[in-house]
Amino acid sequence: MPTALITGGTVGIGHAFAKALAAQGYDLVLASRDETGLNRVGDELSEQHGISVEVIRTDLAQRADVEALAARLEDPDRPVDLLINNAGFALHDSLLADYHVHERAIEVMALDVLILAGAAARAMKARGHGGILNVASSSAVITTGNYSAIKAWVSVFTEGLANELRGSGVQVMALLPGWVKTEFHSRGGVKAHNLPGFVWIDADRLVAEALTDLKAGRVLSVPTKRWAFMVGLGRIAPRRAIRWVSRALTRSRQS
Repeated sequence: MPTALITGGTVGIGHAFAKALAAQGYDLVLASRDETGLNRVGDELSEQHGISVEVIRTDLAQRADVEALAARLEDPDRPVDLLINNAGFALHDSLLADYHVHERAIEVMALDVLILAGAAARAMKARGHGGILNVASSSAVITTGNYSAIKAWVSVFTEGLANELRGSGVQVMALLPGWVKTEFHSRGGVKAHNLPGFVWIDADRLVAEALTDLKAGRVLSVPTKRWAFMVGLGRIAPRRAIRWVSRALTRSRQS
């Protein structure tokens, strides 16, 4: 059976990936800080699908934990066929705030992506096959503070990695989801009650379309036509307009 390693695989989008891949017959390696959640999800998916689930309690803000997870990705005796770099958290702090919260966000959602994707890429390139999916965000095309900046980095980094691995048998893709129905926003203190219903995406649908795009060889995936349109518009709109929209969106989250 193929094996997938998922960071943040116990909740939200990561959990949806875990369920979908387990249903496809993947053995799983789940990494999260939530040891109780890891054991619960691991037991559930193992029982439901007859797969093997390895759980690794990992704090991605701790470099030793990240390096241990990178070593797991490069273990030649236990190959990982698909990496889902999903772990992250909502970040809506002012750019004028104390830098420590931004430092942690860059560590977890940017530097760790580089470390883990690099480890997976080396191992997969040597074997001649594999897949790396980095979860970015539709926020990458707007300017809502440091979260947008980090997710823009993830998107561009992924494209660069895809260039380096072209022809190697390793598929690399960035996922740029819109607003997904998970507890992500409430856990991060982001107020989303003013957003219209049509902007929301079901997490299982998001994951199904993302995995289809990965299989098709896409480098950037924006599931659902409405979000693909909005992200496309964001890429070509004048930057003055993007800044105006970003200010309005930030104000709506604060109201």
